[in-house]
Amino acid sequence: MEKPWKCADCGKRYKAPSLLEAHRRSHTGERPFTCSQCEKGFTQLSGLRTHERVHTGERPYICVQCGKGFTWPSDLRTHQRIHTGEKPFTCSQCGKGFTWSSDLQTHQRVHTGERPFTCSQCGKGFARSSHLQSHQRVHTGERPYTCSQCGKGFTQSSDLKRHQQFHTGKRLFTCSQCGKGFTQSSDLQRHQRVHTEDRPFSFGNGFRASSQLLRHQQVHK
Repeated sequence: MEKPWKCADCGKRYKAPSLLEAHRRSHTGERPFTCSQCEKGFTQLSGLRTHERVHTGERPYICVQCGKGFTWPSDLRTHQRIHTGEKPFTCSQCGKGFTWSSDLQTHQRVHTGERPFTCSQCGKGFARSSHLQSHQRVHTGERPYTCSQCGKGFTQSSDLKRHQQFHTGKRLFTCSQCGKGFTQSSDLQRHQRVHTEDRPFSFGNGFRASSQLLRHQQVHK
């Protein structure tokens, strides 16, 4: 199709003068369409209409798999990777794939050793901001994860889940040698020394558990 309308700045052509006029705003910076809620300006009316969904909460793009709604079609396309398993972003170092480019960037710190998030209290660095937030609770004493059974607080959700096994009686860690179950992986590792004869705590003949070594040392005091 013929495109007789040419941009004097970059030479790009358009089939209608209205399209050329809209394009010219990318050069002039003109934003004639303004949001009545926040006064943000846009070069095109379609951009303003899409932006207004931030204020109205409208989510017209619906996932057919789970029914979740999105403001922009690009967000829906990205979300659909959860269902399809598509991982278009691949690490050049180890070949691991990721659904989002941000996850790839975070993963690459494993290879580079980069730790851009630094604790202002002690200077310790972290690869993820979420890890820094969890660490800072060491300094603040905050324990946002509370056990509904006994009210005990924890700094991390994983610690709460581990603690809750005491109330439920679940023994998720099972010895492959004898089938005995344990609520914590550390208890399983300690138990397995019965089968392997491993005695990592040295004092003469060696002991399987640090508590055994401490009890033994009392004899010599």
